[in-house]
Amino acid sequence: MDKERILVVDDEPGVRSALRAILRDEGYSVVTVASGEEAIEAFGTEAFDAVLLDVWLPGIDGLETLVRLREQRHDAEVVLISGHGNIETAVRATKLGAFDFVEKPLSLEKTLLVLRNALRQRRLEQRNRRLLEQLVLETDLLGVSPAIAQLRAEVAAAAAVDSPVLVCGERGTGRENVARRIHSGGRRAGEAFVHVPCAALDVAAAADALFGAGTPGRIALAHRGTLFLEDADRLEPRLQARLAPRIEVRPEAGPDIRWIASTSPDPTGIEPSLRECLDVIRIRVPGLRDRREDIPLLAERFMRGLAREYGRPEKRFAPACLAALTRGNWPGNVRELRNLVERLLLVSPADTVEASDLPGELGGSGELAEDLYRAFDSLEEGLRVFERHAIRRALLEAQGDLKAAAKRLRVETPDLVRRMDALGIARPQ
Repeated sequence: MDKERILVVDDEPGVRSALRAILRDEGYSVVTVASGEEAIEAFGTEAFDAVLLDVWLPGIDGLETLVRLREQRHDAEVVLISGHGNIETAVRATKLGAFDFVEKPLSLEKTLLVLRNALRQRRLEQRNRRLLEQLVLETDLLGVSPAIAQLRAEVAAAAAVDSPVLVCGERGTGRENVARRIHSGGRRAGEAFVHVPCAALDVAAAADALFGAGTPGRIALAHRGTLFLEDADRLEPRLQARLAPRIEVRPEAGPDIRWIASTSPDPTGIEPSLRECLDVIRIRVPGLRDRREDIPLLAERFMRGLAREYGRPEKRFAPACLAALTRGNWPGNVRELRNLVERLLLVSPADTVEASDLPGELGGSGELAEDLYRAFDSLEEGLRVFERHAIRRALLEAQGDLKAAAKRLRVETPDLVRRMDALGIARPQ
């Protein structure tokens, strides 16, 4: 097991030296810096589990340093230390996300106790996140078809090693879920899974996201974890060429990263030098029409999960309805099936979904899409359901980043938080 990494930030050389010696004796890996600016710079190249952060620093103070670390989404636990502590400062530090607050002159026993508690809290939060991810992944490899059985075997084999992986498949097949399953099944499961949606970024945004521009890029944030390049074949070729040398770098010479990328079924759209680096293990994700026997299982699992999410009674599928779903062409694959089940849950008036309730292309009447208003007792209820769904989808696409989700929804961040609280949507960590 790797040593837990502690960053000590204090402008007094004696304090830094004493804490470095004590913490190393306790078995931690320790880095010390003298200012908030140096602390932020350190996070640009390394990942830390906890920070002992002095409040009174030259330049930006400890509270401002804490704010910037949280804005950059670093999840290290922060313990603030100060020789001029007061209740107001402690309360503000807690609101900003600090784990605890200790005063100078430091009691080494108390400091170690608080640090151990902070690290224990971080491990519990990581474990909870892994359990939540596992629940999210319940449906990704569900099925009894030979195609999905082979995919499960390939994912397990890839998770057992640390080589780069190329995940090829059509849109909507669950390529990201395959990447997450590889990550959660491997030795880096407790570390960050950093997602880069290459198709959604223009050239300048992609360069900043990957390599950083004043703040750490995704490559730096993925240290010790996994970096997932979604739709890597849609990344600008010059940026692809810049990535190839990063993948070839040995961990001791740069960030230690597990690289996974997804592409269309034909990966030749990736620049040759990058493809050569990534194409160590290749996994092909089957389309839904290649695993038709799995469609009834997936439809019923989606119905169960969506009914729980919306707080609505679960609906049954009539046998003729499941047969019609199984015959479908599904150009949008698993994602298209889930979207249809969601619509059926919301608009189907009966407890059982019949074949006639399906869209015309699946042999149904297609009338339900015209009668959406009948699914709700009032306009207010319908708007609440839509608003809850839109916010959850935006948070998912923004990977829990409130500012990014608010931008997608074209609202201010405080307004988004207010709406989430009113709708009972939990704020992301």
